[in-house]
Amino acid sequence: MSVTVCWDPEAEQPPARVAAWRSMNAVARGDKDEWLALFAPDGVVEDPVGPSMFDPEGRGHRGRTAIAAFWDATIGRAEGLEFVIRDSHAAGAEVANVGTITTFLPGGYRVDTDGVFVYRVGDDGLIASVRAFWETERAMATARPVDA
Repeated sequence: MSVTVCWDPEAEQPPARVAAWRSMNAVARGDKDEWLALFAPDGVVEDPVGPSMFDPEGRGHRGRTAIAAFWDATIGRAEGLEFVIRDSHAAGAEVANVGTITTFLPGGYRVDTDGVFVYRVGDDGLIASVRAFWETERAMATARPVDA
């Protein structure tokens, strides 16, 4: 059985969980400017953590200019994204969300990426870092036509 975790952004929640929710919603709506505004000026995105086709050196995308370029190379190329968060663990200034991101690709394909998505916020509530733990090979093995 799969359970979807939904948060009321107006309810009392840890700041990192609120920031993660706002980030996922901005991405799902395709709102790049809103998404970028959620990050601290020196924020970093590691998606996925370590070397990848998106970040060959595995150092992450640091600062809003680099994060905007990451959007253009990844999120911006998708026809849509959906998030299903099955569990969420908040501690201190961080939250680790366990779930699946479904990416709808041009040409009528979809990829389901299971992972753990860790957000850290500063005292101002802005995202200091996003660290996404997922495996490229596992995600690509799920690629299939949308209608399948």
